[in-house]
Amino acid sequence: MTGIVPRLALRGGTRDAPSNRIHAMSPRKSDPKARQSLIEVGARLLAEGGPSALSARRVAAEAGGSTMGVYTHFGGMRGLVREIVYEGFSRLQNHMTGVAKTDDPVADMAMLGHAYRYNAQSNSHLYAVMFGGLSLAGFSLSDNDRQHGRYTLSNVVECASRCVAAGRFSPLDADLIAHQMWFATHGLVTLELGNYLVEPWDADRCFEMQLVRLMIGAGDTPERAARSVARARMRFDAEFLGRSGPAVPEPGSEARSPGCLCER
Repeated sequence: MTGIVPRLALRGGTRDAPSNRIHAMSPRKSDPKARQSLIEVGARLLAEGGPSALSARRVAAEAGGSTMGVYTHFGGMRGLVREIVYEGFSRLQNHMTGVAKTDDPVADMAMLGHAYRYNAQSNSHLYAVMFGGLSLAGFSLSDNDRQHGRYTLSNVVECASRCVAAGRFSPLDADLIAHQMWFATHGLVTLELGNYLVEPWDADRCFEMQLVRLMIGAGDTPERAARSVARARMRFDAEFLGRSGPAVPEPGSEARSPGCLCER
């Protein structure tokens, strides 16, 4: 039998063609770079152009491949959308872990809120798919998909624990505090993305005021909460937006109180 194989390979008759075609179409080892490229292109198209921008043909073309790659790596568009959802949570995690830990854990907590909101603003269509507000290519979140992104909440849990340890928050369960922060921030961001928050209660004004109230509700004093939230705002402008501004006033100087947030 070993002598037959070379002869079959060299013969060009029609009887040998099906065997050659089958061999040529045998599964190839998945290219992780091509796979990641498809995910990144799909996430970008969704974030920039919304659901109408997402198709196997366009994703493949912008990734420099063919539509076959979508089926090879993901089994179709539904599989790709699932990975895009996971990519969305990865982006959120990158924003959250980019928040530095300082000796003011309440300001750090406010910064996590800013990071969450900034990620949603930067990836609004992606954000909608991540939390099941949008269905694409027949894909809908399973129970496992819904729980996948929960790892991002661990950043808030850890920060809540530091706030409690510093005596800024009441000795409550850190997981409960983190969930309360998440509920409130997610709700405001969802309303903002839907363009429901308008003057005089625009999103910026409501967000700052909500952060102060959340910190007070967790056990902080109004004065310290307002000060930490103001400090977080300065940090966000510098670290996320690249803008510089006046330093936060030192203790004893005039600081903005929660009431003042309503009077801007």
